[in-house]
Amino acid sequence: MDYIPLMCYAPTMERLNEKKQDGFKGEWMFVLPTETFQAYAEHPQVRRLYLTDVGFFPHAAQHYRERKEGIEEYIFIYCMEGSGIIELNGGTRIVLKENEAFCIPGNCGHKYYACQENPWSILWVHFKGEDVAYYPLEECRVVKFQSINSSSRMLSLFELLLRVLGGNYTLGNFIYISQVLSLILGETYFREKDYTTLEQNKHVTNVIRFMYKHLQENLTLEEVAREFDFSKSYLHAIFQKYTQHAPMDFYIQLKIKEACKLLRSTDLYIYEIGMRLGYKDQYYFSRIFKKVTGVSPKEYRENGAVHYEE
Repeated sequence: MDYIPLMCYAPTMERLNEKKQDGFKGEWMFVLPTETFQAYAEHPQVRRLYLTDVGFFPHAAQHYRERKEGIEEYIFIYCMEGSGIIELNGGTRIVLKENEAFCIPGNCGHKYYACQENPWSILWVHFKGEDVAYYPLEECRVVKFQSINSSSRMLSLFELLLRVLGGNYTLGNFIYISQVLSLILGETYFREKDYTTLEQNKHVTNVIRFMYKHLQENLTLEEVAREFDFSKSYLHAIFQKYTQHAPMDFYIQLKIKEACKLLRSTDLYIYEIGMRLGYKDQYYFSRIFKKVTGVSPKEYRENGAVHYEE
């Protein structure tokens, strides 16, 4: 296959490295000749996410783009610094700021432009493919990158695109580009960025560890909330969010899973296992065990069958 040059403007690795040191310098852009590589675009691993254009516009004063009917591809924009405006048909208007990303859906009329007082520097990519449905691209929401690490990862991913696009046109490179695109979207939409979310997750983790240490007791919701200085409503809300269970239902499941382990690995009597887990009444323990697992402790010990309730 003959080498066909891309439409580009001074694409060098040094440009991306400069940003990491003291700021990007110079504009670059790649436009893939889609029709030339239609066979590649139809490959199962490429057609999932297929890049058509990608580029970087630094300090893009006077930058303006309008497409009243939109385009087939999705347009992903990551603002590295400065700010700009994105307007969608229907009246949606977004101010995109430093370390924020936004994706314009395919076939959505739009215009976007740099703010005059502090024009943006943006990395952008046009893409399409079968996997677009698996990302929340139609929600038209701004994603804020909270940490330096997350913005550095985004720069590194675009750097990977630049490296590959500066090489040869091979099927392997097209597959690689598709995978890097999925990482860019995954970094944007699926990697946790919200500090509040991380704190909530940490709270749930700490409470579960506390529950594990007290399986032999009969903790109440009030006792757990008091231990961590949480309100009962907050504790209930974060457990529902991260475990899909109420806190004390989750605690009971931990107890029953421990009972299953003891039934498999020891010769303790069923009432002894119940006592170890805070159940003084053997029959009550057996009822709880069967409610959670679908079988009695005796049946579980004999055949190991278990069906946890969701």
